[in-house]
Amino acid sequence: MTTTRQEHWETVYRNKRPDSVSWYQPHLQASLQLLERAGLTERSRIIDVGGGASTLVDDLLSRGLRHPSVLDISARSLAVSKTRLGKHAEHVEWIEADITHAQLPAHCYDLWHDRAVFHFLTTADERRCYVQTMIAALKPTGQVIMATFSHQGPPRCSGLEVVRYSPSTLQAELGNDFQLIEHLDEAHRTPFQTVQHFVYCRFRKIPAS
Repeated sequence: MTTTRQEHWETVYRNKRPDSVSWYQPHLQASLQLLERAGLTERSRIIDVGGGASTLVDDLLSRGLRHPSVLDISARSLAVSKTRLGKHAEHVEWIEADITHAQLPAHCYDLWHDRAVFHFLTTADERRCYVQTMIAALKPTGQVIMATFSHQGPPRCSGLEVVRYSPSTLQAELGNDFQLIEHLDEAHRTPFQTVQHFVYCRFRKIPAS
C-alpha cells in the first residue's frame, strides 16, 4: 500500500521527538535574520508553511507579531507547537493542510515563510500548484522567504527524495511574478551532528501591471 504524504509525516512525528528530527533548530536564525530585513511590523500577516513543530512562531510572537499563521500537513506537528505555546497558542491561526491543495484567503499575507517544504515537491505539477497558491495568497507586494537544500545538500531527507536548488533555479521555479532580493547559505548542524547545506532566498512579489 502506498503511503500518502500526510501519513508519512504523521508517522515521523509519532515516532520521533520534535527536537530529534534532522531539520530541528531551537531558533531559525537565518530565517529571523531575513525577517528582520523584510521591514515587517507587528500588524504584518505571516504564514509559516510546513512550520508545524517549528519554534519560529514562538519567536514571531515574542517579537510582537499579532497575526502569525502556521500551516502543516501533520496534525501531530501542529499539536506539538500548540502544547509548547500553551495559552499563547490562541493568538495563532493553525491550518492543517497539504500546501499543494490548500485553500487560503486571497491577498492575505505580507510574508510567506517556508523552510524545507518546497524541496520535497518532486513533480512539476506539485510545484506549480504550490506557486499558484502562494501567488494568490500573498498581498500585491508580499514577500517570500524560502529555504531549501542547496546543491551541496543531501539528495534525500526523512526517507524521501528532494530537489536541490540554487538561488537562480529557485527563482526560475517561482517565475516572473517574483524578484529575488537576497540570498544566504547555511550549514545546518543536525541534532545528530551531521551537516545539511541550505540556501535561503528572499523574494518580493511583483504587482500585476
